[in-house]
Amino acid sequence: MTELSTVHKEKLMSDLRVVIADAEELLRMTADQAGEAAIDIRSRIQARMTQARADLLALQEAAVAKAKAAGYATDEFVHENPWKSIGIAAGVGMLLGLLVGRR
Repeated sequence: MTELSTVHKEKLMSDLRVVIADAEELLRMTADQAGEAAIDIRSRIQARMTQARADLLALQEAAVAKAKAAGYATDEFVHENPWKSIGIAAGVGMLLGLLVGRR
């Protein structure tokens, strides 16, 4: 379940990057458009893009922090329980070997 959530978060971050890039290109293309409404819309879009970039950065930092925490927890578990870790790794290896061998 966590792996699925991670995939969805990465897809969301990728999609958000594309949307930001497209919006920036749209702003550049309409830069020569005059009028009060166009100026107002461009300024609102620019403000929302700035907020989206900040949100994306916060999301990335949170993902990195979670990954580091998981790595530290795993490292701590392995150091506290070396034989259990070896047993788990051997069991997973044997299970993968059986699954690959069935082909």
